[in-house]
Amino acid sequence: MDQPIIFAIDDDPQVLRAITRDLKSQYRQDYRILSTTSVKEALDSLLELKNKGEVVAMFVSDQRMPEMEGVDFLCKALTFFPQAKRVLLTAYADTDAAIKAINDVKLDYYLTKPWDPPEEKLYPVITDMLEDWQGNYRPDFKGIKVIGYQFSPKSHDIKEFLSGYLVPYLWLDAHSDEAKKLSEVNKLEAKDLPAIIFADGALLKTPSVRDIAAKIGLSQSAKNELYDVVIIGAGPAGLAASVYGSSEGLKTLLIERKVPGGQAGTSSRIENYLGFPAGLSGADLTRRAITQSTRFGTDFLSPQSVKEIKLKDNYKTVVMDDGTEVLTKSVVITTGVDYRQLTTPGIDQFTGAGIYYGAAMTEAASCKDANVYIVGGGNSAGQAAMYLSKFAKQVYILIRKEDLTATMSAYLIDQIDGVNNITLLPCCEITEARGENRLQHLTIKNLNNGECRKVDADALYIFIGAKPFTDWLGKAVIKNDRGFVETGRDLNSCQDFEKIWKWNRDPYLLETSIPGIFAAGDVRAGAMNRVASAVGEGSMAISFVHKYLAEI
Repeated sequence: MDQPIIFAIDDDPQVLRAITRDLKSQYRQDYRILSTTSVKEALDSLLELKNKGEVVAMFVSDQRMPEMEGVDFLCKALTFFPQAKRVLLTAYADTDAAIKAINDVKLDYYLTKPWDPPEEKLYPVITDMLEDWQGNYRPDFKGIKVIGYQFSPKSHDIKEFLSGYLVPYLWLDAHSDEAKKLSEVNKLEAKDLPAIIFADGALLKTPSVRDIAAKIGLSQSAKNELYDVVIIGAGPAGLAASVYGSSEGLKTLLIERKVPGGQAGTSSRIENYLGFPAGLSGADLTRRAITQSTRFGTDFLSPQSVKEIKLKDNYKTVVMDDGTEVLTKSVVITTGVDYRQLTTPGIDQFTGAGIYYGAAMTEAASCKDANVYIVGGGNSAGQAAMYLSKFAKQVYILIRKEDLTATMSAYLIDQIDGVNNITLLPCCEITEARGENRLQHLTIKNLNNGECRKVDADALYIFIGAKPFTDWLGKAVIKNDRGFVETGRDLNSCQDFEKIWKWNRDPYLLETSIPGIFAAGDVRAGAMNRVASAVGEGSMAISFVHKYLAEI
């Protein structure tokens, strides 16, 4: 495959030579570096590159150029390569224009001249953005192909799994010409679907998630006999705990039953996370965190579920669903929450076939020119509405309250108000879902007057609150009446705590009713339910792990 291009432009030949030299020094093995001092020549070149089918991964443009300002050039460049990363070279006096450009052209970064030494001020920034670009870049497809039916729950589960692990794949609806040809040569029948054809030619018929995991190289067995800490759940809290645990020298194992990222990982855009003024997707945040964690040496098991934690002396045995066991000195529970199930008639019948819990971004493309309904008034629902509005004909948000102010961040409410094809339906609830092989109709009840009406619905996304994933925990780990894990000082007021806790100290802040077992993130009673707080608790849990390990 031809190398992607990094395109640099600056009217000052000396500056252009310097940036081109530094870019070639670091990236010439993976990228082709093109540069020019002329805006006209640059725009002519972009047209030629586009017509040739080449791809630009990044633009690096000076702001003050006589032919055209850098921000204006980047605007024009976007028409040729809208997915390219955009970096503006600025003098200190131009920072206001650069900040404004974050909104105007979705600027990814502004770099103040000079950038010496590049090892500190240039390469970390450029490398991070190029990795981000690579995570979203889809060249002419040569990898995994998934053949199935659009409204098949099994097909949906496979797509969600591959997307969750950022594995590129090509979805082929069974009714498409290409899918029919592949089915014919592989002698696939309807009962064999969904099927996966891998890059090496291997074929799996109606595969389980674990079959796919084994084929793509995910580990499902522990490498070590004993760990300092086992972290159960790879959401933001678990990923943060794994980063800090491994980076501080602890032998760390991270276990995830589905896909990493948790609910945050399915978010199409997180805009209030510190340090990312242009926002980032949950998938981007998850990818960065996994890369960081594995670089420090974390062992990662997935998909693998934990069914029990057995105790003996000061050691804990983590027992998997398949019966395998892992011995550890401490445990951090970061299993997070699941969306509560909607018990309305018809919902179960069409789950995965037009009805989805959570963002389900893998199905967004199928919502093109469709009527989409969202149940829920929290930030996750608002982010999903904004994302789906790019595809759908109309997006409707159903809530039981009169408005969103009590449940959604103000910035999201303002964004929703500014989108023409998003409509809020307050004081409403769904009473029935109907269809043949997929969702086709919803019955909506007005809670003020009791009136019901039937509407056409192509998809329904459900965000109706959080249920902690703690059913697998034994009674020795004290939970509140909603199933969230009690920790720290709050345990003193819990029934049976004194019978369980036998140590001569009080539990640490994030410690459960069992010494050496900690809880962090949304699974913990009293958690703030924000990505930033989950990351903070995950890192804090490791500091308490250190204290505990020093005691045993």
